[in-house]
Amino acid sequence: NEYLIMGELSLDGSIKPVSGVLPIALMAKIIGKTKLLIPKANAKEAGIIKELKAFPVNSLCEVIEFLNKKISIEPVSIDLEDIFKLSKNNQIDFTDIKGQEHAKRAFEVAAAGSHNVIMIGPPGSGKTMLARRLPTILPSLTLEESIEITKLYSIANLLPPEMSLITERPFRAPHHTISNVGLIGGGRTPKPGEISLAHNGVLFLDELPEFSRSALESLRQPLEDGIVTISRSLSSVSYTSSFMLIASLNPCLCGFYGDPVKVCTCSSSQIVKYRSKISGPLLDRIDIHIEVPRVNCREVMEKDSVENSFTIRERVERARKTQRERYCEDSIFCNAQMTKKQIQEYCNINDNAKNLLYKAIEKLNLSARAYDRILKVARTIADLEQSEKIEISHLSEAIQYRSLDRKLWLY
Repeated sequence: NEYLIMGELSLDGSIKPVSGVLPIALMAKIIGKTKLLIPKANAKEAGIIKELKAFPVNSLCEVIEFLNKKISIEPVSIDLEDIFKLSKNNQIDFTDIKGQEHAKRAFEVAAAGSHNVIMIGPPGSGKTMLARRLPTILPSLTLEESIEITKLYSIANLLPPEMSLITERPFRAPHHTISNVGLIGGGRTPKPGEISLAHNGVLFLDELPEFSRSALESLRQPLEDGIVTISRSLSSVSYTSSFMLIASLNPCLCGFYGDPVKVCTCSSSQIVKYRSKISGPLLDRIDIHIEVPRVNCREVMEKDSVENSFTIRERVERARKTQRERYCEDSIFCNAQMTKKQIQEYCNINDNAKNLLYKAIEKLNLSARAYDRILKVARTIADLEQSEKIEISHLSEAIQYRSLDRKLWLY
């Protein structure tokens, strides 16, 4: 009764690895099992649960001999501290990005509060470079976050061989031809999609208007709830999908509308059609909208010192620590997850700031959801500056991250 046995039994009696070992092992712990007999290839994956003894086996004969105490098998031993101590060898860094100070500041704010970002700019302006360097300034994963991610990759059968735990935040960048099932998850036996594989990490959608409209609209509920439910005729499965969405697009089909150097060749109707592929409700769920202009040659060639990812990450982690302490009695850990009630409690602003916000809402014709998201971003900016109160300068910066709402979408 103390054992849970899992594995795929082949015709020759050997035991093959299976997917989903970690979530099965966690369930074994919940129902009171203390020992596991598992395929040798899955041993490290199950070995991260300290309360369980995981015995790796290669064949059915080995299982029988072990249970009859004819042979002894040492349980897998995993040192979690050593796994997390492995130094990150980032090949990319924010020092690679020349210019774009406004965009880099926006990404720091986004990382500090786990806010979604959309970038608009011509080809070659550095949108993809910015997105790919975001994980280098995000806080390190906690053990709980690592286990959540590893469970999803185990279910999807994407956990690298001999890896016991995923210790770095995921960065997923699916191609724009991806199907709804590939993005959201599904199949005959529902598997996690890209939004779940990006859990606790980053989902980067490059060339956003090129994705199918149905795929983009299917993001709305997971962005709001942090969970996706896949229903089938006989059952339904829910997967966590709390990710940072980073999206990018060109200002028009040719990519050069508004560019000071190259002339746009698109007609007005083509520009409207291109931008209309992104719906207002989806944009409302993106906290930070930024313009990424072309970088001039002088900025590219400059040798002035630029802040590296480590320096930026220190500020981000300090802001995240403030948020964890603030929400220690709530079921959230960052500003982007605040509910309406929590916004009212933690995002108080004075009368001058309220007047500024009301004028911005009226001028930009923003929605109630956009109003909430401005306050969330302002709270994050205040946290970065270690300020208990949201000052008018924090609110002003948060408002400018919504200025593209009407400037660019209502052509």
